Amino acid sequence: MKELRIRTLVGVCLIAGVLSWSGAGLWDTYGTLPRVPVAAPIVLGAIAAVLLATALSLRARLKAQRERQPDAKGVEPMVAARAVLFGQASALVAALVAGMYGGTGVFLLTSGGDDALRGSQTLHAGLAVVAGAAVVAAAVYLERICRLPEDEDDAPAAPSAD
Repeated sequence: MKELRIRTLVGVCLIAGVLSWSGAGLWDTYGTLPRVPVAAPIVLGAIAAVLLATALSLRARLKAQRERQPDAKGVEPMVAARAVLFGQASALVAALVAGMYGGTGVFLLTSGGDDALRGSQTLHAGLAVVAGAAVVAAAVYLERICRLPEDEDDAPAAPSAD
């Protein structure tokens, strides 16, 4: 399984942000912009909490297994692989959603409307971006915890100077 690259996540977030910003501008010219749901940051925050709890649980179990504690509950490789896969998928979706709400939030900030509704929508969009970043951070942390140590047998041999 390939390691998730931060560069990919940032690219997804930026592309989604630009598309969302331009789409929000186009949509606003034709009528009212759809509302940013209040549940967006709550759901993203819950996913971040689940990922962080999984990472901390796996870290404790792996540490106990490494230290050969007598009552250590081991981590099966498929459990770790599924956790990493869940983290990677969550990080990609969260980067996309954070970019989408970020673009919408930037549009709402720069559009010039001063009504209370736009202010609350901007706040919800900003909180969704922060919660999306928390999902990405928790997913990357989970992936780093489940990384296998490098084997000396698999490492490429240094070229000799013969």
